[in-house]
Amino acid sequence: MASLAVLLKQRGHHICGSDENIYHPMSEFLSQNNITVKSGYDAKNLEPVPDLVVIGNALSRGNPEVEAILESKLPYISMAELLKEYFIRGKTSLVVTGTHGKTTTTSLLAWVFEIAGKKPGFMIGGIAENFGASCLDGSGNCFITEGDEYDTAFFDKRSKFLHYLPDQLILNNLEFDHADIFDSLAEIKNAFRLLLRLIPREGLIVANGDDENVKSVLESSFSPVIKFGLGKSCDMQAVNLRSSEAGMSFEILDNRAESSTQNQEFELNLFGTYNVRNALGVIILARYNGIADKTIQSAFDSFQSVRRRQELRGEVNGIAVYDDFAHHPTAIRETVTAIKQKHPGRRLITVFEPRSNTSVLKIHQDALIDSFKKADEVILTTPHRLELTPLEQQLEVREVLKSLTKIKIPAYEFPQVEGIIKHLKLNCRSGDVVLIMSNGKFDNIHQRLLEEL
Repeated sequence: MASLAVLLKQRGHHICGSDENIYHPMSEFLSQNNITVKSGYDAKNLEPVPDLVVIGNALSRGNPEVEAILESKLPYISMAELLKEYFIRGKTSLVVTGTHGKTTTTSLLAWVFEIAGKKPGFMIGGIAENFGASCLDGSGNCFITEGDEYDTAFFDKRSKFLHYLPDQLILNNLEFDHADIFDSLAEIKNAFRLLLRLIPREGLIVANGDDENVKSVLESSFSPVIKFGLGKSCDMQAVNLRSSEAGMSFEILDNRAESSTQNQEFELNLFGTYNVRNALGVIILARYNGIADKTIQSAFDSFQSVRRRQELRGEVNGIAVYDDFAHHPTAIRETVTAIKQKHPGRRLITVFEPRSNTSVLKIHQDALIDSFKKADEVILTTPHRLELTPLEQQLEVREVLKSLTKIKIPAYEFPQVEGIIKHLKLNCRSGDVVLIMSNGKFDNIHQRLLEEL
């Protein structure tokens, strides 16, 4: 929503809005673009009467502004529908989807296209450091969108990505998530099948060939498919992966029978095997759009990642503090692994706030325990909004801690951020790395910790 607000302002519209909880980095992004956000919802926020109201998917019936809009017959629209009609239609639409890695992959794809001189428009669910923005109303003939399977609005329960008129698609991975919207993995798969049916026959689907869930939905495609990954069954396979202090390097092996292309080596200043997969999807789409490997590598060399994705917030007295948006067990595991690769030999302390509607549930409890196994110490806080979750479905934090302690990983729970900061202040030593993971503000723990160390 913040990204769309800025896009509209770039086109000369007067923008204002309402929100309950706005936090880093979007709070700063809106402020930099002189967009006023009123705290809380009130019918008076609709004065003077707007020409159009964009309603985000977090709002539902009973919200005072939603009720006022309906009663007054004000024109309203969803974010996804407005993005489609005002920014995507008429351009080649490239959409990046999947349960994990969408923001980084979309940012990397947009930067490759920018370096190639294609002047892309884009909208991303995070601040792409190379652009200092999460969106751009580009003058080129393509628009790149981070495609989310979450629902569109209270009046449109379809997944948002079904609105984005996709011509070319990256499908990174597929797992059960968004338990407040989907009842099962089968329902999520169905949403992706519907998406694949929207891609024209002359379009392209670039899909993770290592992911069984992804492969199971590809049968719904009417378009060409190129599978990427680390396995030999993939069309485009990453081989000879190596990690160093600078990041990852790998070669691409083209396994298609008609291909005689020699292996091409790429270097990436990101860490983790999952980022190699992210890069593979980007390389394939970039090549498909006529971008040379030399240009792709140049973009990789200068890529600055995304805020809140393995973001180093600061280092005090030899203690590094990272911020990451990870909230699903798979994302947590991959992030922990990547930070360990980046800082070999240093003690890694992970701090996790179970806050998303899925992470507070017991359904992923065993996977959550497994995701922390490469950490040297684990700290959890009380799951968010437990009063809204039936007791039998709640994540059992004490069981998580007990399981980790059994395998010799010290693990602690603190109900409040103050307790976490106090513990870290007393126990951290020079050389430690503190990785803080949450999809929310987390009471500004990152900055408060840096001030206390």
